[in-house]
Amino acid sequence: MSTAGVGRLADDERELLATADRLADLHPGYRIEVIGGVVTVAPLRDGPHADALTSAMIALFEAGLGGEETEVLQGIGLWLPSGPEDYAIPDLALVDGDFDEHLIEYNCYDPAVFRMVLEVTSSNYNLDLRHKVAAYAEAKIPVYVILDRRHGRVHVLTEPLGSSYDRHEVYAPGQQAPLPASIGAEVSLDVAELIQAGRAKPRTPDA
Repeated sequence: MSTAGVGRLADDERELLATADRLADLHPGYRIEVIGGVVTVAPLRDGPHADALTSAMIALFEAGLGGEETEVLQGIGLWLPSGPEDYAIPDLALVDGDFDEHLIEYNCYDPAVFRMVLEVTSSNYNLDLRHKVAAYAEAKIPVYVILDRRHGRVHVLTEPLGSSYDRHEVYAPGQQAPLPASIGAEVSLDVAELIQAGRAKPRTPDA
């Protein structure tokens, strides 16, 4: 049964979604979300951001995830129960293989099919470290991973409880960040590798 399809509004009542559509037209490529009834606009992702996501995806694929039982996807919409127009677009998500049968609306899917979401911080890092913690916990996303590029750490949040997570582990470079086996495989993220991938590379001066 869907956990997110309640409280739908008529088309002429969807003020926030209409605003999100207008902003998307004005800022192509930007990530527009509605978190806690507030429309947020995330800047275009930089190259290191994409590189860090690739590194995380490789770790998941090497553990055997992705295929029939699960899918590893970037930029898939997640319908949130925190408000009638709330939705998020995680940088990376591990979802059930039949996720496409659980479309809610606005190209967003039922949170029940999400096994894990991962965010790589950008300049608006407080959105990932604070507001999305509450949003994903309320949606009962079992595992939330944050690659905090500003502080050089990886956060692994598990056991959602209300608007927070009961367990919050923080890992530094030189450590492995283990993910719970409940995602479908044994996976440990190399923190140093992810942090390095997410850093801007120094430019070589022209000869």
